[in-house]
Amino acid sequence: MLEGFLAKWGYEVMVATEGEEAWGTLQGTDAPRLAVLDWMMPCRDGIDICRSVRQRKGRAYIYIILLTARGQKEDIVEGLEAGADDYVTKPFDPYELRARLRAGRRIAELQEQLLQAREALRDQASRDPLTDLWNHGTILDILRKEMARASRTHGPLAIAMIDVDRFKLINDTYGHLAGDAVLREASRRLRGAMRTYDSLGRYGGDEFLAVVPGCDPAAAARFAESFRARIDRKALETPDGLIPMTLSLGVVALDDVRDVKAETLVRVADAALYRAKIAGRNRMALATTQDVEKEVSKHLQENEQQAPDEVLTDLTTLYPPI
Repeated sequence: MLEGFLAKWGYEVMVATEGEEAWGTLQGTDAPRLAVLDWMMPCRDGIDICRSVRQRKGRAYIYIILLTARGQKEDIVEGLEAGADDYVTKPFDPYELRARLRAGRRIAELQEQLLQAREALRDQASRDPLTDLWNHGTILDILRKEMARASRTHGPLAIAMIDVDRFKLINDTYGHLAGDAVLREASRRLRGAMRTYDSLGRYGGDEFLAVVPGCDPAAAARFAESFRARIDRKALETPDGLIPMTLSLGVVALDDVRDVKAETLVRVADAALYRAKIAGRNRMALATTQDVEKEVSKHLQENEQQAPDEVLTDLTTLYPPI
């Protein structure tokens, strides 16, 4: 009878004949956002399922109406404390149940809107407002995650530091608004060369950082060349005239990123970018595995040199000079 009423009111109904089946339905990725649970069910009762649903983290909210023959105040309190949002006593009145379901649907829809707004704010906080690329902090987080993934799968990983050539001259000649337009256009063209699982962020100023999973040095060099070709002397048209654009890139690719930190890769790619600039700009410089090893060794030596000072500082704190 309940199923018939719900279908008549336009709800898509999923029916479970006992508690364990109900729990399995509510665990699914397509679980209903509204649930009417009987208090007394075989295998698991409604109260137990309410508690289990509320203990889950990071899942869409399910609005639960408890259907019960228990009408005592202490029973109702127990049901609500277990996690039910509302209750209807048996024998149920169809009009009352319909009104309570409408209230539950409004709350579920409001919660969905709040989740969407939260995700929109989170995405906005992760984006560079000028280019709509990932911002500095986010692209570094993405790099660390991709390095962790590459370490687990023993796969290659490449990154590229990308710089707009003579950007200061563009700003000085055409103005900062034109400079902003150059950065936006460079971002748009670079995104066109990215695969769906690549990532591109604005590292700072006129520098971009591309994270390219699954690329060995040869593939990374081809990718970098495709980036450069999308910009190479394809001038940007502005009210102040055509602005020529070129890129310089520093690329580092490793078959094994274990024992390497994200900051080390960035420093090596930045050094390669500097070499590309010195060599005449509008080109790509590819770092070697030896470059990475030297940077790792240099970092270890710096830490070893700092260690005695840190110990001395701790000792003087414990035993101040007389």
